[in-house]
Amino acid sequence: MTPDAAPGKTPLTLQPELLAALTDVAATDHLLVAMDFDGTISPLVDHAADARPLPRSAAAFAGLAGLPRTTTALISGRALASLRAVASPPPETLLIGSHGAEAWLGPGSSELTLDPEQLTLLADVRRILEEIVEQAPGTLLEDKPAGVVLHTRLAADDVAEDAVAAARAVLQDRPDVYLKNGNRVLETSVVHASKGEGMAFLRQATGATAVVFAGDDTTDEDALGRLYPGDVGVKVGLDFTQAQFRVEAPVHIAELLEALLRERTRAVSGPA
Repeated sequence: MTPDAAPGKTPLTLQPELLAALTDVAATDHLLVAMDFDGTISPLVDHAADARPLPRSAAAFAGLAGLPRTTTALISGRALASLRAVASPPPETLLIGSHGAEAWLGPGSSELTLDPEQLTLLADVRRILEEIVEQAPGTLLEDKPAGVVLHTRLAADDVAEDAVAAARAVLQDRPDVYLKNGNRVLETSVVHASKGEGMAFLRQATGATAVVFAGDDTTDEDALGRLYPGDVGVKVGLDFTQAQFRVEAPVHIAELLEALLRERTRAVSGPA
């Protein structure tokens, strides 16, 4: 058993290069630890409302939130209300929802509002997707403040492919309708936003001197693409990525957060 492994706990399996990068980034002046939620802190589940963070991830993330000169954030495709409900984030944690369309930086943060034209367009998008769902068993819709999500995880593969193709055929050329492919979802929005824009916003708002970000989905590549030299980007899973590092599953993000908490605690505590 390694010195850092507790009884009954799997020893760290992160690659040495990633552990070294975490040690380096932990020494920065102001650290931003930004995490995707679904598939990263939480395993993917069939029903979005059932998602919960892995206990080890939640504990380490909360520990980081309580450290000096350290800001934690969640950057998610979920609407803020849904993200709060399933993630139960520490009160200090900043939130980016709806792929960057929503932001919460503390009490007094303004809510997303749509103008009349956007509201009309959103209703039209929902009507179109409802008609597709009626013909595609196992698909369902999720409403967000600025969009509607077509979920296909419970549908047969051919049904899912046909439903997404039908939605794209109708919506992809509609002005002011923005589409994003995700993990068995098609995101539609009447507001142009991305996790990359959310990442840039958080960096500026917090004055972070370095960032650690991890995500599993195609939409997380927007955030990974906004990282600077000296930041640490981590991809969860085997899909294509521009991240410097990769781990296999959310359990390894728990290990990552625990390692980062250990190194950041040492860095902000100073000499013994």
